[in-house]
Amino acid sequence: MKLIIAYVRPERLTAVKQALYARQIYSMSVTNILGAGRQKGYTETYRGVVSEVNLLKKVRIEIGIKDELEAAALEAVTEGARTGKEGDGVVFVMDVAKGLRIRTGNPVA
Repeated sequence: MKLIIAYVRPERLTAVKQALYARQIYSMSVTNILGAGRQKGYTETYRGVVSEVNLLKKVRIEIGIKDELEAAALEAVTEGARTGKEGDGVVFVMDVAKGLRIRTGNPVA
């Protein structure tokens, strides 16, 4: 089993979900986050005060899948999230040692 964690632009979330759904991947968790990376942020002026914004809005998508669906999930996330501009995001893939359904106690396959 694999855990895919993707950090993407908030406006690309719908496109990522549609790409995953097209590949019959429906289980995911989504969290709104703030983050800094190569994009570095920007400065803005509000009421004459200049402030530097280093942490930008991103969306964290977590997908727990079977090993054989890893390639399809990675393809879907990159296809849906890619704009070609800096700050498109990043994807991490991790091995999951064990998963357990809370209601039944059965292993997650």
